Amino acid sequence: MSGAESAYTSQYTSWGRYPRAQHRVRRLAWRHDAEAALTPGDGTVLPYAYGRSYGDVCLNDGGTLIDTRALNRLIAFDPQTGVLRAEAGVSLEQVLAFAVPRGFFLPVSPGTRYVSLAGAVANDVHGKNHHRAGTFGRHVRAFELLRSDSASGRAGCTRTRTDSASGRAGCTRTRTDSASGRAGCTRTRTDGARLVCSPEENPELFRATVGGLGLTGLMLWVEIALKPIRSAELEVETIKFANLDEFFELSAESDATHDYTVAWVDCAASGATLGRGLLMRGNEAADGPLTPHTTRRLNVPLEAPNALLNPLSIRAFNALYYHKRRAKVVRTRQHYSSFFYPLDALGGWNKLYGPRGLLQYQCVLPYAGDAGPLKMIFRAVADSGMGSPLAVLKVFGDLPSPGMLSFPRPGVTLALDFPNAGARTLALLARLDDIVRAEGGRLYPAKDARMSGRDFRRFYPQWRAFARFVDPRFSSSFWRRVTQDAAQETGGDGEDV
Repeated sequence: MSGAESAYTSQYTSWGRYPRAQHRVRRLAWRHDAEAALTPGDGTVLPYAYGRSYGDVCLNDGGTLIDTRALNRLIAFDPQTGVLRAEAGVSLEQVLAFAVPRGFFLPVSPGTRYVSLAGAVANDVHGKNHHRAGTFGRHVRAFELLRSDSASGRAGCTRTRTDSASGRAGCTRTRTDSASGRAGCTRTRTDGARLVCSPEENPELFRATVGGLGLTGLMLWVEIALKPIRSAELEVETIKFANLDEFFELSAESDATHDYTVAWVDCAASGATLGRGLLMRGNEAADGPLTPHTTRRLNVPLEAPNALLNPLSIRAFNALYYHKRRAKVVRTRQHYSSFFYPLDALGGWNKLYGPRGLLQYQCVLPYAGDAGPLKMIFRAVADSGMGSPLAVLKVFGDLPSPGMLSFPRPGVTLALDFPNAGARTLALLARLDDIVRAEGGRLYPAKDARMSGRDFRRFYPQWRAFARFVDPRFSSSFWRRVTQDAAQETGGDGEDV
């Protein structure tokens, strides 16, 4: 570890750039020396890589961030099985650049490749193939977790093997573990609070860490099972739908025939066109080049003025985007980069929302054939006159997520981006909260910057069981925001609401 440490800085932000926070930062260079990152006296700590969470789940205002981006080394790869072990700060972009030419792809990917492996685990991210593959955590075979305490005394936890041969307290070494069943991989042996977690080893801590928002300790490496592919391209259909009822019909049909589905919705539309949009569905091409993405992209050089994204410009953009193709169905062959990561082509696109940043709102609602709750959300957005240039709709499948706090559940998920217009935006989002709460849905912590603690605890009733696995040195602005008022609501006993 370099031990590099800066004074308090606000340069580490979330992708939404709201709220702003001040941190002390420690940069971690080597996983073998990671204990130094947990030096007492720094207050609470939180891992941080590329800052692609939208709200304050990746912030630790007044505390310390452990910058893990230098943990960017691949450790082992089995070309027969596609099992990859890599350091926690390796980005999905790095994984793709390595794996695609070898005929493998990520089993699950979010809408950006600028996410670390540890971040993908900590938020148990999902993708366009949730109906077929579930969440990212379902494909994680193991990870190593460094804790500031001994977790052996916690329910469901066991300490990993002691390396008495090292003779050095706090030191680690690796060896090939032929008994692990993971060909080509190595397993770390420890004499401290380093824990190897998998569905079989320390399973409760594994379940707490997957979707655990980086609060259960510092991940040092992650082992995932990649999926084989025959081409870096996909056969894609883009289909116009006139309203939400047609969307659900198309989605059900597409889930049975396509690996990947997602829809963009014109949330400025109302009346007879409420919920109109474009559904994109795709399957891996049967043959073609195994060419990875390029790193060339345009960059937004400066912050846009707040007035750039206003109701009129958003409405005009949405109408133009919906009508950009005249045909009902358009069939194309696309590289994975344009299908999965269209926004990555524009670096710093979050600056388009101006200096006050943006708030993303992502919810999941139960769905049993009634699109009514979703229509209420779109009507509330249309009535507010605010609009969203990015409204993404997807039906989740019923594959269970492994994490205690994983967001996906069976139903329909909607993500909306709003320029931060202060109280007006917050009032709209509070109105949407009312609908989500009444319909038995929940919000996505990775995208949140303002949900109430009461709502969080209602949406995630396992939060108290999860809290037993939070490392005592770890915290975040989000975690404090949604848990610190729990005792006040219950007369001091802190029981869930």
